[in-house]
Amino acid sequence: MKRTALITGGASGLGAAAAERLRADDVRTITLDLRDADFDCDVADAEAVGRVAKDVGPVDVLVNSAGIVGANKPLLETTEDDWRTVLDVNVVGTVNTMRAFVPAMVERGWGRVVNIASMAGKDGNPNLSIYSASKAAVIGLTKSVGKELATTGVLVNAIAPAVIATPMNGSTAPEVLAHITSLIPMKRAGRPEEVAELLAFLCSEAMSFSTGAVYDISGGRATY
Repeated sequence: MKRTALITGGASGLGAAAAERLRADDVRTITLDLRDADFDCDVADAEAVGRVAKDVGPVDVLVNSAGIVGANKPLLETTEDDWRTVLDVNVVGTVNTMRAFVPAMVERGWGRVVNIASMAGKDGNPNLSIYSASKAAVIGLTKSVGKELATTGVLVNAIAPAVIATPMNGSTAPEVLAHITSLIPMKRAGRPEEVAELLAFLCSEAMSFSTGAVYDISGGRATY
């Protein structure tokens, strides 16, 4: 049976790489992004996500790749709006898509959800407290929902990349980017297609006994 996948943030970066890789596996792949995707939608808008879900119908695979870095500044200089902007996309957006698409997976007894977290959510990056906190929340969310759905046939896992060469890092301050890249023992940024290979496995039928897990892809930065 041909599977259907929906990828948020699918117009560029990790989302676009994931879409290309899943299509290579003959997965019918639908992208969602603010623009230049199959569906233009803000994941932070629950009603808009719900409308997309009605138009798309049931999917077998959900990849939550939509995300923003947000403010590059010390915690004490951040504002409430800085926090809400990032948390609404990175955390609430992930919740919105899961609430919209996972029930049909549960009903059919099979599904794969992959949430893109970050090494920042495990280690914390200086001057990126908002982004780090948001990705820690995605990790906690994944672990919780993975346990909730463990007997349903729907597996929920997360990927925690280190620095990956994507357009999103274009908004990261050069000194911050240099610092977090220096923490990688392989001394380079990862490539989107490298993350997409791991993601394709987590979305496949070959993945059958892992849920609520966090998979590092960090060039050796983290091994825990």
